[in-house]
Amino acid sequence: QVQLVESGGGLVQAGGSLRLSCVASGRTFSRYAMGWFRQAPGKEREFIAAISWSGENRYYSDSVKGRFTVSRDNAKNTVYLQMNSLKPEDTAAYYCAQDRMMSRITIVTMTSTDFGSWGQGTQVTVSS
Repeated sequence: QVQLVESGGGLVQAGGSLRLSCVASGRTFSRYAMGWFRQAPGKEREFIAAISWSGENRYYSDSVKGRFTVSRDNAKNTVYLQMNSLKPEDTAAYYCAQDRMMSRITIVTMTSTDFGSWGQGTQVTVSS
């Protein structure tokens, strides 16, 4: 079983930036794809980014493409989400998650059901 702990959320003005971190422990981090999700009050959970185990492949939803960047440091068991040009509609709880399957190569077709371990979330609030 893996434990995931997110950090880096907070309150930021529109146009600002934040970097979220997610530290994993308990399972071999470097062999699993990682994903980022968010959920705003009253809305469904949204899959916004993913990175393959090697870091070679990345996925972004249209809502964050060009503004957010996902990266990972396998030596530190950490995945990051750099968020730039933040908008009020980015306000949500952000969650990282780990793939159920080891060494997945194709990540663009992943859905939330492909992720088996989840962090507790970190709140991001963007003021206008």
